[in-house]
Amino acid sequence: MSVRGIRGAITVDVNEEQPILQATVELLNGIVAANSIVPEDIAYVFITVTGDLDDTFPARAIRQMSGWELVPLMCALEVPVKGSLEKCIRLMVLVNTDKSQKAIEHVYLGGAQTLRPDLTKS
Repeated sequence: MSVRGIRGAITVDVNEEQPILQATVELLNGIVAANSIVPEDIAYVFITVTGDLDDTFPARAIRQMSGWELVPLMCALEVPVKGSLEKCIRLMVLVNTDKSQKAIEHVYLGGAQTLRPDLTKS
């Protein structure tokens, strides 16, 4: 078994609590479904947001999900690069798995699909 990183990102239209929380759940559920993982397999989830999303902590949404109470979570600000994608939530999910690096499915939703079109499923 190895520890693998699973990347994902999603954008929101507004800097408001509910859209941020809902987008976080949508993204995490997409990562979990695409990779057939359960919370017990997760080493930790690292969450970043762009500086324009400051209405709530995205980790709050994950903490309220059933079975995720003990998964370590950390939020941080994304590096503020000029011209980069705005209103974006990114996840790095570290998971214990037997899957190869090539078998990992990264998930990019909404406007975040522009970040990694090579990894975006159509």
